[in-house]
Amino acid sequence: MHCPACRTTTLQPTKLDDGLLAHGCGQCSGALVSLLYYRDWAERQPQSEEPALQAEVEGVNESRQALTCPKCAKLMSKFQISGTRGNRLDLCGSCDEAWLDGGEWQLLKALELSHKMPSIFTEAWQRKVRQQASEEARRQRFGRLVGDQAIARADEIRDWLKDHPQRRELLFYIGHE
Repeated sequence: MHCPACRTTTLQPTKLDDGLLAHGCGQCSGALVSLLYYRDWAERQPQSEEPALQAEVEGVNESRQALTCPKCAKLMSKFQISGTRGNRLDLCGSCDEAWLDGGEWQLLKALELSHKMPSIFTEAWQRKVRQQASEEARRQRFGRLVGDQAIARADEIRDWLKDHPQRRELLFYIGHE
């Protein structure tokens, strides 16, 4: 099998994590992961009760072009990881194999998504990602208009109003001068 990103390098057996085998590319550091093996690995992993600190991950690659599955040569679909990051995971719907570009496994771990990878490939996850991206774009647009300090204050007020018992009345009061 050849690397779907480099197209010339032969994929070699590699280990993404303790007990999680994959086929990796020595040139771009990408990895092809069988979701069957991944699900088995994920079930055997202890679930952390304490959330880890979300560190910034450097050196994450992203293949922009459409990739073909190294097993069946069909086009792989791209799935956005989050609404605030540009990285996308590639999935072959025929082979149930996922391609992780170099650094994306570390990114999934930093975002605490390494145990939830199959969820990323669902319509519900992708809908949530689109909503996140839309909200972030709206936030940036208003931030340019009124400034980040004003947006932060507005967020505080919005959070306070969110579950307030007289929310409707307070919004009516604020809306009328």
